[in-house]
Amino acid sequence: MRRVVAAAFIGSALEWYDFSIYGTASALVFSDLFFPKVDAKLGLLAAVGTYAIGFCARPIGAVFFGHLGDRYGRKGVLLATIVLMGAATFAIGVLPTYRQIGFWAPVLLLVLRILQGFGGGAEQAGASLVCAEFAPAKRRGLIASLAFAGIILGTLLAALVFSWVANLPQGTLYAWGWCVPFLLSAVVIAIGIYIRVGLRESPAFEHVKEADDVASNPIGDAVRSEGRRILSVLGLRIGENGTSYLVSVLALSYVAHTLRMGGPVGAQALVVSSAVGLVLLPFWGWLSDLVGRRPVFRYTALFLALFAFPFVWLLDTRVPWLVYSAFTLAMTVGVWGMYSVEAAYFPELFRARHRYSALAISKEIGAVLGGGLAPVLGAALLLWAGGWALAAYIVVLGGISFASTFTVPETKGRDLTAG
Repeated sequence: MRRVVAAAFIGSALEWYDFSIYGTASALVFSDLFFPKVDAKLGLLAAVGTYAIGFCARPIGAVFFGHLGDRYGRKGVLLATIVLMGAATFAIGVLPTYRQIGFWAPVLLLVLRILQGFGGGAEQAGASLVCAEFAPAKRRGLIASLAFAGIILGTLLAALVFSWVANLPQGTLYAWGWCVPFLLSAVVIAIGIYIRVGLRESPAFEHVKEADDVASNPIGDAVRSEGRRILSVLGLRIGENGTSYLVSVLALSYVAHTLRMGGPVGAQALVVSSAVGLVLLPFWGWLSDLVGRRPVFRYTALFLALFAFPFVWLLDTRVPWLVYSAFTLAMTVGVWGMYSVEAAYFPELFRARHRYSALAISKEIGAVLGGGLAPVLGAALLLWAGGWALAAYIVVLGGISFASTFTVPETKGRDLTAG
C-alpha cells in the first residue's frame, strides 16, 4: 500500500509540477520569449492559448491509455505516462526561443505542450484509480486523497521555483532563469520511474482477468452502459478543474500585470495556499469516509461559487496578506476540497472492466471544458471587463459542479472488484 501511494503521489506531483510551471511561465514570460512580434495583450492570449491546446490532447491520451489500462493492466500505463510527460517537460527547458530560431520556437513549444497533455490525459486518472483499487473500503477516501496530495506538492514545488525565478534580474530571467523549473523535472521523473517499476498490478484488474471479464472495447463498453454517469462526472470535474487554472494562471497574471503587484506576490500566494492545502487535503478525504463523498463534494463546490466575488475583492485590495488569504481559501477549501473527494468518488462510480477508460474520458473531457477553456476565455473576460467578469466565470463553474452532485449517488464503501 505504501508503494502504491508513493507511485500515485509522485506521478501526480510530476503532472502538476509540469502543468503549473507551464501555466506560470505562460502567464509571466512566454509571451515575450515565444511571441515577441505581437501586441503585449495578444501575446498573453497566444501564450495561454498554447497552454489551453495541451488540454485538447488530454482526451486523446485518455482514450489511448485508458484502453490499454483496461485491456492490459494499470501498471504499464502508469510507467508510460510518467516518462512521456517528464520527457516533454524537460525538452521545453532546452527549447530555443523566438529570437534564436524564429517561427519554429512557438511551433516546437506547441508540439511539446501537446505531448505533455497526451501523457497527462491518463496520468491523474490512473494514479487515483490504482490508489482507490488497492485501498480498504473504510479508508478509501483518506488513502486515495494521499495520491492527490502529490498535486499540491507539484503545485508547491512549481510555485517555490518560480517564486525564486521571478526575483531574478530580468536579463537573467529571460536568458536562462525560465529554463530551470523545466529542467528540474528530471529529478521527479527518475524517482517516479524507480517506484513504478516495482509496483504490483491492481487487485481489481486481477479480479477482472480471473473472471474472464476483460472488455475487448472498454471505451465503447463504458459509453454504452454508463454514458449518463460519464456525463455526470464530466460536470463534477468542470468546476474544480476550471477554477484551479483561473486561480493559478489567470489570477496570477491579474495580480502581476493588472494590479501591478509584481510576479513574486502571486507566486508567493501560490506557495502559501499549496502549503496549507498539503495539510488539509487528506482531511477532506477522511471527512468523505466519515459523512460520505457526495455531501463533501457538494458543499465545497457551493463554497467555491459563493467565494468567487470575495476572492476578487481581496485581490483588488493589493494587500499581500489578503492576497495570500484569497488564494488559500479558494484553493484549499473550494478546489482541493473537491479534488480530494474525487480521488475515491470517481472510481467508485464505474465498473472495474471499463473503469480506467470511463474515468479518464470523463475527467479529461471535463478538463478541456473546464481547465482548457478557462485560461483563454478567462483572459478574454479579464481584458474586456476586469476582475468582476473573472469572478462571474468562477460562479458559473462552481455552480455546474454543485448541480452535478444531484445526478450521482453516494458510493462510500463500495466494493471496487464487484461487477
